[in-house]
Amino acid sequence: MRASIIQIAVDPDESVKSRRVRAAALVRAQQAADLVILPELWPVGAFAYESFADEAETTTGPTYEVMAKAARDAGVWLHAGSIVEKDPDGTLYNTSLVISPTGELAGTYRKIHRFGFDKGEAVMMGAGSDLVTVPLSGPGGLTLGLATCYDLRFPELFRGLVDAGAQVFVVPAGWPARRREHWTLLARARAVENQTYVVACGTAGTHAGVEQAGHSIVVDPWGEVLAEAGPGEEILSVELDAAKVATTREQFPVLKDRLLGLAPPSRP
Repeated sequence: MRASIIQIAVDPDESVKSRRVRAAALVRAQQAADLVILPELWPVGAFAYESFADEAETTTGPTYEVMAKAARDAGVWLHAGSIVEKDPDGTLYNTSLVISPTGELAGTYRKIHRFGFDKGEAVMMGAGSDLVTVPLSGPGGLTLGLATCYDLRFPELFRGLVDAGAQVFVVPAGWPARRREHWTLLARARAVENQTYVVACGTAGTHAGVEQAGHSIVVDPWGEVLAEAGPGEEILSVELDAAKVATTREQFPVLKDRLLGLAPPSRP
């Protein structure tokens, strides 16, 4: 399965509508791919908190409509990154959208771990509660496990996704440049400990004055880096092989030695 990772730049002088059109054109150009991936909150910018309420939409709103058409035109599975979703009760969520090659909404994931330490996203948005996997049909089909940005720091989420059958972790992000080393380190760690592909798609540019790391990265189940972008707008193209996941787990069957339900240490 060929995946294209679109590390789009977020320019504060570009309107959300214009960026949707530009992102759709980039998706349409990936007709040789099976799966295309966009980053976290690319329509508005991951740190543009003051715009969240104004740009909030439903999961079938303007971003979905534009991206669904692009996915149909290209004939690809599309992880359309994430949007600011507004629930009918008014709660905002950081929600990822997965769209099928026919333009159907195949899966949504509300980000569980919200970044901000009692400010920003952490107080403005609700927390998701569901682990989400999406099986992709077609040649070489793989099962995606969905996570978003700050989730990458919480390994228990990814173990849950492995137990749910995930073979590829897709992690859209708006990761700050000042913590780029953490980004690459954590992406490789999640791949090694779970013997799973990690496809981590970041943004370029600056979100509300926060320089983005870029450096989207694809790691295989053995922890080898298959591709890594630079800091600017860039598209990566890689092959993902379901057999590589199975072979890695057979040759080095570390997951079978997991010990679950350990009792807490006794106190004297």
